[in-house]
Amino acid sequence: MIKKFKSFSISKGLTTFAIKLNVGMISKKVVGIFILSILLVSCGEYNKVLKLTDIDRKFEYAKRYFDEGKFSRSATLLEEVVQMRKGSAMGEEALYLLAQSYFGMKDFLTASEYFSTYFKTYPKGQFTELARYYSAYGLFMESPDPRLDQTNTYKSMDQFQNFIELFPQSERKEEAQNTLFQLQEKLAMKELFTTRLYYNLGDFLIFPFPGGNYLSAVITAQNALRSYPFTKYREDFMYLIFKSKYEMAVRSVDEKKELRFREVVDEYYAYVNEFPEGRFVKEITRLYQNINDKLKQQQIN
Repeated sequence: MIKKFKSFSISKGLTTFAIKLNVGMISKKVVGIFILSILLVSCGEYNKVLKLTDIDRKFEYAKRYFDEGKFSRSATLLEEVVQMRKGSAMGEEALYLLAQSYFGMKDFLTASEYFSTYFKTYPKGQFTELARYYSAYGLFMESPDPRLDQTNTYKSMDQFQNFIELFPQSERKEEAQNTLFQLQEKLAMKELFTTRLYYNLGDFLIFPFPGGNYLSAVITAQNALRSYPFTKYREDFMYLIFKSKYEMAVRSVDEKKELRFREVVDEYYAYVNEFPEGRFVKEITRLYQNINDKLKQQQIN
């Protein structure tokens, strides 16, 4: 009896499981069919809209797709509206929405181009302020790693600067300024990478010249500080200037040593006056003392 009871329970359990599994599979199929039906209806509607000859209706559908976040569809329709209604109020709005559609698709370069086309075509248009801001911001989003070419960074900076000058009372002015500072820091970082590269190359010279790579490091760092005086990398630049001048001094010919030693001393005081508790104070103080000893020795001799 016990064996039969167990056998019956197992069989019943498997049957129940099978029924639940089938119901689950059927439910998933129903949901899948439902979703597919919606997609087919949606695609069918979109294909019909594409074939419309009524530009006004296409524009209404484009705005609806835009509001629904279907930016690819809205962009396709708006391209035609822009061409057919150029110079009109509808054409102006369509061009701005076209730029926003590409922005929504994260195609920031294309979006920036369309925003730029908008404010050049409609310099006093309804959306000119926004178009100028987003054109600059689209280029900012495409600004690459500091080690790469910074063409888009410079373009974005120019456009943000123009935006701030043209719309000094804009509620987006502070955002524009902050983004501009971020771009400047990226350029400063690029110069810092270049300075470090020259310093690390040291005595390695393809075409020997006085000062070599150390002099190139000094010039690059000094130019960067002139261009970006408030950069967060200021301490790093000043440290590399000191170190480069130190290396130039200890490698100098005798008749130039004293002059270059004194330049190192000047850089030491420039650094410690600005960063009395800086990250490199201990290191450059040790090197400064070494230079001081050499200066004293030269004066004795």
